[in-house]
Amino acid sequence: MTRPLRTVPPRDPDDAADLERRRKYLAGPAALLGGPANVVMQLSHAPVGRGVIESSVDSGRYDLRPNKRGRTTLTYLAVAMIGTDEDRAAFREAVNTAHRQVRTKPDSPIKYNAFDPKLQLWVAACLYQGSVDSLTLLFGPMDEATTEDHYREAARFGTTLQVPQEMWPADRAAFEAYWAEMEKELSLDDEVKKYLIEQVIELGPYPRFAQIAFAPVNRFFSTGFLPQAFRDQLGLRWSPRRQRLFERIMRTIGLIISKMPESVRLYPFETYLADMRERRAQGKSLI
Repeated sequence: MTRPLRTVPPRDPDDAADLERRRKYLAGPAALLGGPANVVMQLSHAPVGRGVIESSVDSGRYDLRPNKRGRTTLTYLAVAMIGTDEDRAAFREAVNTAHRQVRTKPDSPIKYNAFDPKLQLWVAACLYQGSVDSLTLLFGPMDEATTEDHYREAARFGTTLQVPQEMWPADRAAFEAYWAEMEKELSLDDEVKKYLIEQVIELGPYPRFAQIAFAPVNRFFSTGFLPQAFRDQLGLRWSPRRQRLFERIMRTIGLIISKMPESVRLYPFETYLADMRERRAQGKSLI
């Protein structure tokens, strides 16, 4: 985290415009503040939730290694949106190595497989929805052309893994229909709910002093980023007054970011992408 920021070079001059366009859809401060809420959204689909809490891949478990897990997730987002095809292929294989071990246990109440493209589509949909909410809260509504472009590019959240392009809803109307149907299937059993509250919201993996200092802030932002259906699932209290305060804070952060160098908005994405490339060159694990 203390390394100097570096610019990620495009693949070749023909890709410079595409890369520059996709860079607009990443906002590091929002990802850091809204990340826990997105985890809640993803795990609210029962097979994803069970797959995470039953995972035997200890090196990637948030409750055991939260900083490493956070780095892996942010690196994935960077690779998907501003990485080269070579970056994406290398990171896909690294993630696949872990995902091969995440499948239904004999005593699991729900069947799951981390390679299931339907489950990966849901995760990608949560990442897209979270990015829309974050960018809107920070900078205001996007114009129609930007909104359409962002939606098309967001398919990379899924296609960087096993989601084929044709599985990504054809347009935003199709996505809204998909999202509405998936919201009907939200289901948190007691174990997953406890995990999300104690580990993700209350910062369970961190030292006690960090929980005391930062858990209230994390709860506020996490609840603010969550759509109401997900708040209801966890029993998180919210109010119009808190919503107004949340929106004012996010808009203030957006105004500050907009007056600073682009590297500030992209932090830590470019840093983690550069780190991933260094690890790859040195033959080290990427996740």
